[in-house]
Amino acid sequence: MPELPEVETIRRQLAPELRGKRIENLFVLDPKWGSPVGAAELRSVIEGRTIGDVGRRGKYLIFDLGDELSLICHLRMTGNFLYDADPEVQYQRAVFELEGGHALRFTDPRRFGTAEVIAGEPALDRYFAGRLGIEPFSGELDGTALRGLAAGRRTPIKAFLLDQRQIAGIGNIYADEALFRASIHPMREAGRLTKAQYDLLAVTIVEALQAGLDAGGATIDDFRHSDGLYGGFQNEFLVHRRAGEPCPRCGTEIRKTVVAGRGTYTCDACQKRPRGTKPRSAVRRASRSGQRP
Repeated sequence: MPELPEVETIRRQLAPELRGKRIENLFVLDPKWGSPVGAAELRSVIEGRTIGDVGRRGKYLIFDLGDELSLICHLRMTGNFLYDADPEVQYQRAVFELEGGHALRFTDPRRFGTAEVIAGEPALDRYFAGRLGIEPFSGELDGTALRGLAAGRRTPIKAFLLDQRQIAGIGNIYADEALFRASIHPMREAGRLTKAQYDLLAVTIVEALQAGLDAGGATIDDFRHSDGLYGGFQNEFLVHRRAGEPCPRCGTEIRKTVVAGRGTYTCDACQKRPRGTKPRSAVRRASRSGQRP
């Protein structure tokens, strides 16, 4: 699933291309995309409007349509916005025809991506208030804030990081990378880290997300830039998807287990496993399968 760096990469690419352009036509090719609002209603609200800017909150893209009207889009697992792509590109769910002969196409093989129109700043604030926590790049995320959010929580720290209501934008990739950088095992209870660990984790969360952003995001399955190119962060992972390979820090073999229902990659030498915990499952060693899990 595209996480904060991938969505922010798309935002940075789309904003200068879309800013100030009029939406001449909207074709909703999959009624599920804007459900429960029908295609005709979406068209009546969006067509003829000029895009003021493209923003982001967590993993959501926000298209400013003027008059305090916003189109909120979530890419979910396999969604992509492609600008001036081949008109025959596969899995199109919506097409925005823009002035000047340009087009913005939303593609999504699994059809999980969503779109929703919200009117008014108060409604927009309420929409995100119940869904998203601290924005990592806002300057609000530090050890004190992290410790306050996690206080009393016995859930594994990785599950805590994946909860968008706590910190916005972190998914499976960047949780693994941030926890490795902080030498914290993902099974440790969120509310029982030391002050020094909270302080360090707040830093490594931002570091991991920034590294992903600098590399243009990670393409594992379907993520693409708005011009169709792939991200490059998958080539810089320290532990994620590197089961069977040596830890870049100590050389111990990286293991894959399951935490919070997600495939999780750790170095058990650098990230000490809490007492009394055992891995739910392990993958075949890469040396046996000949493939990276």
